[in-house]
Amino acid sequence: MTWLERESILNRYSRFTHSRKSRRGTRVRHRKKGRQLGRNTKHRRALYRNLVTSLLEHERIETTEAKAKELRGITDRMITLGKRGTLHDRRRALQVLRTKEAVEKLFGDVAGRFQDRSGGYTRIIRTRRRPGDAAGLVAIELVEKQRNTASASASSSSADNDK
Repeated sequence: MTWLERESILNRYSRFTHSRKSRRGTRVRHRKKGRQLGRNTKHRRALYRNLVTSLLEHERIETTEAKAKELRGITDRMITLGKRGTLHDRRRALQVLRTKEAVEKLFGDVAGRFQDRSGGYTRIIRTRRRPGDAAGLVAIELVEKQRNTASASASSSSADNDK
């Protein structure tokens, strides 16, 4: 048996016979933060901008669990900008949020509600499975509910009537 035959037999039963080409897609993502969500960078950034704008406008949205977990950090940073309230923070929020109405709500109503809270502005609640692909859906919402001034004044006037 020649050395060439011996090498081919050893290579046939070896675990390390993969070519460099087949290993190219299996690199390990060490020290890479964030989820890719099956999208390229621009698509992912647009998705996050749309989600955070919708969350601040509607205060509760339903999405997949992975998207909600990524959205939580972005929303917390936006609310912190709103709490500081400087012109620079307003311009930074305008770079992320899609509408000026969302920025106005962030710096007015939402920032006032969370003034005495130092983080953890959102909560994630599991809701259901999506019918098409059975993906786990969650509802992400702001922790502090919007205060209704009409209902608050009505309850205080009814309390006055009871006296």
